[in-house]
Amino acid sequence: MPPKFSPVDLSNVKTYHLSDRKSKVTAKDFAKTWQKGASYRAFLDNLPDILAGGQLKSVISAIAKAYRDNRTILFGMGAHVIKVGLNPIVIDLMERRLISGVAMNGAGIIHDVELAMVGRTSEDVAAALDDGSFGMARETCAFLSEAITSTRKKSIGLGEAVGRHILEKRLPLMEKSILAAGARLEIPVTVHVAIGTDILHMHPGFDPQAAGAASHYDFRLFTSIVSALDNGVYLNVGSAVILPEIFLKATTLVRNLGYTLENFTTVNLDFIKHYRPLTNVVNRPTAKGGHGINLVGHHEILLPLIAAGVIEEID
Repeated sequence: MPPKFSPVDLSNVKTYHLSDRKSKVTAKDFAKTWQKGASYRAFLDNLPDILAGGQLKSVISAIAKAYRDNRTILFGMGAHVIKVGLNPIVIDLMERRLISGVAMNGAGIIHDVELAMVGRTSEDVAAALDDGSFGMARETCAFLSEAITSTRKKSIGLGEAVGRHILEKRLPLMEKSILAAGARLEIPVTVHVAIGTDILHMHPGFDPQAAGAASHYDFRLFTSIVSALDNGVYLNVGSAVILPEIFLKATTLVRNLGYTLENFTTVNLDFIKHYRPLTNVVNRPTAKGGHGINLVGHHEILLPLIAAGVIEEID
């Protein structure tokens, strides 16, 4: 026979005072209402100190503190940052010396150069794929191939080579280029290429040996910047695979070489959660110490909010 069950008796349940309980949400952390004509700093102060509201403030404070303490702030970015119109924000941060270095993937140099050339980028892939015309823009790939080939003689990285080439050729909208800004301001911009991922690799003028050597130079340069990240900040903005993997390898390399990298802040910004950025940027590198932050949101909103907040705080 199966056992017979009766409802449990609740008369002996143990309770405690609400005032003795630790609570994750308190009224002092709530948002404050907006007053017409208030400042942007007031807007930030009015955000709730709960979840992303508190994390946004933490990111701004970490960057501002690193800047005031003359620490390294390294900005890693996917090409989508360029495609949503954020070059002016990144360049402004570079000019203010709020960014110590920039890292991008191979697609970044394509979109950045096209903006400097003609002021527009990002073709309609679906419309061009059927007839095989996707990625076949002549000027983009010829310009970049020429810049890449120049690294054979100059022994420089891919980012610096493209930035210099933009300045030397005086492209019409070079003031819109992150790569050109890096060359002009002598702020390192490193480029990390995966062969076969970019339209450039389909063109006959592409020099894979030079590109590989220049990208490896940039990996070593990127690692040098990471070696100075203690008490600084690393931001991964919109790179789901390439830069998180490169950052993880650079982290272990600098520790292997004896550099101190323990107390620093890592930040991942993207509009969805990805495994590699969470694991290789936010969690694993900061396991010895420091602080990892993940903010979900669109780059075209989050990055200007953070940049404005940092500028307000350091001023």
